[in-house]
Amino acid sequence: MAWRSTRRTFLAAAAALVAGACTGEGASRNATAPAATPTSPAAPATPTPQRESVSVALDWYPWSNHTGLLMARHNGHFQAEGLDVTLEVPANPEDVLKLVATGRNTFGISYQTDVLLARAEGIPVVSIAALVQHPLNSVMGLERSGIRRPRDLVGKKIGYPGLPSDEALLATMLETDGARLEDVTLVNVGFELVRALLSGQVDAVIGAYWVHESILIEQQGEKPVILRVEQWGVPDFYELVMVTSEQELREHEDRVQRFVRGMIRGYQDAAADLDAAVALLVREYPETNEALEKQGIRLLAPLWTEGVPIFGWQEEKRWTDYAAWMRERGLLEGDVDARAAFTNRFVERARGLT
Repeated sequence: MAWRSTRRTFLAAAAALVAGACTGEGASRNATAPAATPTSPAAPATPTPQRESVSVALDWYPWSNHTGLLMARHNGHFQAEGLDVTLEVPANPEDVLKLVATGRNTFGISYQTDVLLARAEGIPVVSIAALVQHPLNSVMGLERSGIRRPRDLVGKKIGYPGLPSDEALLATMLETDGARLEDVTLVNVGFELVRALLSGQVDAVIGAYWVHESILIEQQGEKPVILRVEQWGVPDFYELVMVTSEQELREHEDRVQRFVRGMIRGYQDAAADLDAAVALLVREYPETNEALEKQGIRLLAPLWTEGVPIFGWQEEKRWTDYAAWMRERGLLEGDVDARAAFTNRFVERARGLT
């Protein structure tokens, strides 16, 4: 079932260092809001004397995209909603949707692609908010290679993790620019994408996050060239989404609403002070590469709200178009209603729109 989450499996050893629950109470922050800071959500309900415990299965080891959740807890937003929120790193990131569907975790961070694949297999999970509004996966090369567009890859070696999904993305990009997948040589380098590129084993890679691997390349003194997949024929999609189970939606709608409301406030706080957000991440997870996350969050944070009126918003067309592309490329089988794979109602209510 896993499509994108397999990309993260190689980090199991790193994740083990920080696996399990993480806790922390809040201190003050120095918030200076940038122009892109989301507007405030509707006021929370009266704090509940006895808090409910909920858990979130993370998609990866803790990184800058999780700072909104950390800030929500640190600054008391979840607590004000009557929730004690635990963040957990699964032993196997591929299990996030199954953990959520079975109730082992109340919520989870996953990929739009994996949500569609899960529903095709009868796994009852639903996206309740988009965390990253656009793809992070990309084709990446070095500036000195002369690669500037997909057709520049013709005749070159392309490193990738061996995933059919990356082949489909690359094929679409090449075809959009007048070339074919058969015009390049694919080299399975596992997840050693940066090493393979810097060593000259390959001329470019696909499967690299442009908010992450690009910085690793720069730290080695090279300048990366980034070809974003949605700019070359791939339907725009949500890289990461927050999910819950259909059972949770039926039986605990108010709890889901309170979680979303607190989460929105947390991402608002993180966007307002990126340095404070990374400092909190480092404080709770000392293994964090602080320099990497400080740079990465500046690339990532605009994608929390780019092109949408409110944090977490999802467009039906994004879901239906992407599902159609997956079917066309042989990645999705069965009768899957993409419109049933997500809901905006909690985001709308949290922002006082309904």
